[in-house]
Amino acid sequence: MVEKIKSLADQIGRPVKLMEVCGTHTVAIFRHGIRDIIPKDIGLLSGPGCPVCVTPIKDVDAAIAISRLEGAILSTFGDMMRVPGSKQSLYHAQAEGAHINVVYSPMDALKLASESKDRKVVFFATGFETTSPSVAGTLFEAERLGVDNFFIYSAHKLVPPALNALLDSDEVRVDGFILPGHVSTIIGSKPYEFIASDYRKPSVITGFEAGDILQGIMMLLEQISSSRADVEIQYKKVVKEEGNQKAMSLLNEYFEPCDAKWRGLGIIPQSGLKLRDKFKRWDVNQLFDINVPDSQEPKSCLCGQVLRGVKVPTDCLLFGKSCTPEHPVGACMVSTEGSCAAYYKYSGMHR
Repeated sequence: MVEKIKSLADQIGRPVKLMEVCGTHTVAIFRHGIRDIIPKDIGLLSGPGCPVCVTPIKDVDAAIAISRLEGAILSTFGDMMRVPGSKQSLYHAQAEGAHINVVYSPMDALKLASESKDRKVVFFATGFETTSPSVAGTLFEAERLGVDNFFIYSAHKLVPPALNALLDSDEVRVDGFILPGHVSTIIGSKPYEFIASDYRKPSVITGFEAGDILQGIMMLLEQISSSRADVEIQYKKVVKEEGNQKAMSLLNEYFEPCDAKWRGLGIIPQSGLKLRDKFKRWDVNQLFDINVPDSQEPKSCLCGQVLRGVKVPTDCLLFGKSCTPEHPVGACMVSTEGSCAAYYKYSGMHR
């Protein structure tokens, strides 16, 4: 495949930029040394596919505010704990006495609620289409079990609208997309068809092993060299064209799209999820008046531009200096899927 990639690159005869949308792909590309074995004319850019990274400051501040309310317990995934808010992270708020529990799944949060009848347990519901069906399933269970002290704060995001926003931007110039495997397991390939039909950009849904990624790059170069634009599935052992219809049915029963703010990308129409009106009783905003102001990104932090594929982490003057995984300034340095964290761990450029 490497030889085929080199041959296709020679046929194309110009630099090619491919965006790996998913943060897990960014890490896998580094871990497998993919950049070292493909031609230098093939550039790989990170995209907005890290759910921790794109959760805006306002949502982190809102989660902290909830954790400080009398009678409330905030439950969250561990990778959200160190994401910077406007003044502090959930980790620092917890150290000051805020009521925060780290859970491995929304069902853990529901269990906590069933065991803490005198408290309002709020799950900080973050993530893409990969995790949102499990939140819908948890609400189904809460209803079935009659747990009435369980609520969610929905900060879920949808990947296709973000790609649409990127393609509409004059900033981002890519020749093709390495599409996320995990998200596509749920939604399938059809929601990406606009990339080919409206923007004439090739895309391939790709797995995470070295061979998967190389084959995905090869398939993209084959499309580019033959002037095609299709949505192809490399990750066929997991992803089906129609996706996981049972998961999507459950998701659509409880949630509907809404406009949402993304860190670094601003407000993207119909890119978030909110509870449908008949399930609003699970929405923490119906229970508490959570009013936190908007905040600006830290000065000199390029996290937003990294998420848009405009800059790479090493372009940032803070990278590896005042911004490290131990002391992150921007969200991209926090998550194991974050581009800055991946560059820091694998590139050695900070040493």
